[in-house]
Amino acid sequence: MSFFVPTPAALRSRRILLACALAAGLTPLIARAGSEVAENADNERWQMLRKSLFPDRAISEDAADIVELDTPTRASDAAVVPIAFRTRLVQSPGNYIKKVYLVIDRNPSPMGATFSFTPESGRAEIETRVRIEEYTHVRAIAEMNDGRLFMHARFVKASGGCSAPAGKDLQAALANAGRMKLRIEGDVVLGRPTLAQLSISHPNVSGLAIDQVSRLAPPPHYVRSIEVAYAGKPVLSADVDFTISENPNVRFYFVPKEAGQLTVKVIDSNDAKFEKSLAVAPGQRTDA
Repeated sequence: MSFFVPTPAALRSRRILLACALAAGLTPLIARAGSEVAENADNERWQMLRKSLFPDRAISEDAADIVELDTPTRASDAAVVPIAFRTRLVQSPGNYIKKVYLVIDRNPSPMGATFSFTPESGRAEIETRVRIEEYTHVRAIAEMNDGRLFMHARFVKASGGCSAPAGKDLQAALANAGRMKLRIEGDVVLGRPTLAQLSISHPNVSGLAIDQVSRLAPPPHYVRSIEVAYAGKPVLSADVDFTISENPNVRFYFVPKEAGQLTVKVIDSNDAKFEKSLAVAPGQRTDA
């Protein structure tokens, strides 16, 4: 069975089904049913995804030194679930994590994000926040520069995050879309991984949330790509979708080898482009 990537029409059908389930008061039953199936990490849904995403490729689950996924066991808010993947590996030209795939088995869009790293990343680590629609396994799958794959999975109890209404007035959120904050955490030391935080003002509309007044769903409108560079050299890039929560927030590392500009470029699903730069110098804490 091949994996189906949702089209706009499929998303609309999914939205209708979710609305019917909500109207019938079936959300708790859906969540329980999802949990029963997904308790098995090697479930049928994952097998279908794996066949589509990584055909005929071995995936090692002995990943403690390569990638470790950190999630809550039960999320207090399914629309804003904090997650992080971490590693003990120091990025080097000869041995580094090339990509990390973030897979959420039972989300409408299971491939929630793909993060691409370079040796300039220093550490292939990300902290962000995601939406989760049903009780599910969340997976971080790391691809090394030599092609090997390593996976760590966690089971998260959360439901309704993708179909939840926006947390703020949508028109006001759209008016502010693209505003960014970029800051460094801690002192800048040349040659060492430096932690940075990016905050993007954007509603990240999923297209699955029903407006309680109009009873219609606004069309999908979300951040779809992020590119980070330092002193003109690529640090990381991310292909993302509405799986990432409203007002995306991403913490990442880069290695400054000299004073320079940390630059972020963002494109959303309407092809709107946004950019932010931050001057970085050794021994300074910076904010913008």
